[in-house]
Amino acid sequence: MRQVFRLFTALKRDRRGVSAVEFALLAPFMIALYLGSVQLTLGLTADRKVSQVANSVADLVTQDDFVTDSDLVDIYAAADAILNPFDPEPLALRITSVRMDAEGEVFVDWSEGDGMTPHDTDSLPDLPEGLMAPMNSIIMVEATYRFSTNLGELTKTPITLSDTAYLRPRRGPWVRRG
Repeated sequence: MRQVFRLFTALKRDRRGVSAVEFALLAPFMIALYLGSVQLTLGLTADRKVSQVANSVADLVTQDDFVTDSDLVDIYAAADAILNPFDPEPLALRITSVRMDAEGEVFVDWSEGDGMTPHDTDSLPDLPEGLMAPMNSIIMVEATYRFSTNLGELTKTPITLSDTAYLRPRRGPWVRRG
């Protein structure tokens, strides 16, 4: 019995394995914290890219007074390039021209979508108060992106990131669609 007691006393005084035990207890937490911060950073970067896509697409559309189908193909390609290094597949865009006539009637002039259904000319999207002026228009670009993390099973549901940009045409009162 004394021998067992001496063995326990010797083990109690031996500090050689304390660092290994502490590391084994803290390593999973530190790895999870590191991976979580990496994924959070990726998500914030993707959110900024979605905002940049919405603003850049609106800027490209408002630079001319006439937008064609080939212009839209190039604009959608530019949006995909802006989103780089993220996969452009989950990106959806909707470009809408909203006008106000001389009587103050607001209506959708035209709308195009890539991965999103265009607005009907009969419907009116929600607009911020005071955005429209008589005999003028705005270009509204809505961008959504389904962001999924690299951790897969930990977050089964993708996060939907979205932004809306509003810009006035530069060359005239509205942008025509051809």
